[in-house]
Amino acid sequence: MAERPERKPRRTRTARVVRTERLTPHVQRVVLGGAGLADFTADSCTDHYVKLLFGPAGVTYPAPFDLERIRAEFPREQWPVTRTYTVRAWDPRQRELTLDFVLHGDEGLAGPWATRVRPGESVHFMGPGGAYAPDPEADWHLLAGDESALPAIARALEALPAGARAHAFVEVAGPEEEQKIDSDVEVVWLHRGERPVGEALLEAVRALEFPEGRLQAFVHGEASFVKELRRLLRVDLRIPREDLSISGYWRLGHNEDGWQASKREWNARIEAEQEGGGAAAA
Repeated sequence: MAERPERKPRRTRTARVVRTERLTPHVQRVVLGGAGLADFTADSCTDHYVKLLFGPAGVTYPAPFDLERIRAEFPREQWPVTRTYTVRAWDPRQRELTLDFVLHGDEGLAGPWATRVRPGESVHFMGPGGAYAPDPEADWHLLAGDESALPAIARALEALPAGARAHAFVEVAGPEEEQKIDSDVEVVWLHRGERPVGEALLEAVRALEFPEGRLQAFVHGEASFVKELRRLLRVDLRIPREDLSISGYWRLGHNEDGWQASKREWNARIEAEQEGGGAAAA
């Protein structure tokens, strides 16, 4: 019987907060730098993400920070928890990593941290991961999502070559939450107001007259509306899997720990419902 390969320890990095900025009433920007980013890179994908590590209140870890040692020596309830955030920008010259946080008041873990953290403080993280970048060979691009997908959508739009054909839809709470994106693509900003998350986005994408040619699509955000847009693209329009990046970044009623624990099963069930089985695509 073959031996199971030894699991490689997950590398963690420590970065220093360089500056913070409130972009909109509900989005806080945190820029990270420092020696921990000396060999970091996030240039190949526009949906690169990192996993920030937050320890429970009152728990102090030995230096240097070593996640494997912590998990070996500390009880499970004192392990750090992860929160995943898309890389909004990476400056390889200044070695600065920009992350944007959607704020929900005092709710959550990372949002309140982002509002109170100050330059000079440190944060531990893993990554980056990522899998999507706009394909210059595609005839046109569809990008659709809510606030959680805005950093990746903005980065993808800024990476598109001049003259690329794209339709971009971003749903936010209201006009005060719109952001400037350095792209010649006109973003359709959808203001949610009191409507359920994703309702306006679904209406807008369904109403789109899809151009001819090969489409590459990026659809991310709350899991329920992502499921419906996946049905439209994958089942109704038969867009090939390899031209789709579709995933629920989050799900109403679940924190990240709960959603990540159930996401694989959710994806498999959606796959079975929409396509009659097979491996999960989202």
